[in-house]
Amino acid sequence: MRTNRFSNALLAVLSAMLLNSLPAQAQDMPTVNLVIRNGHFVPATLEVPANTKFRLVIKNEGPGAEEFESVELRKEKVLAPGVTSFLIFQPLKPGTYKFFGDFHPETAQGQMVAK
Repeated sequence: MRTNRFSNALLAVLSAMLLNSLPAQAQDMPTVNLVIRNGHFVPATLEVPANTKFRLVIKNEGPGAEEFESVELRKEKVLAPGVTSFLIFQPLKPGTYKFFGDFHPETAQGQMVAK
């Protein structure tokens, strides 16, 4: 019985330590913002840090659903109108990476430039 109490207490302390360290790591990560508006990405060209893990925050201002998709980056995220979400990118080599939206393929085109 004492072993269970000790194990539970240790688990609680370790969990609290882990949870307290996560926000600090997330706050240190560079963040890049992208808006989807009327079937267009704004801005259409994103400059992101090369060789650095970063967060892409995507906000869909509508009026309809849209998707952020990149075949070469192996990322996709569908957002309903009014929704904000994010994707985490592992460090990218310097270069240009294309992305698009499946719902408006003729207008929802963009590129990410890692510098």
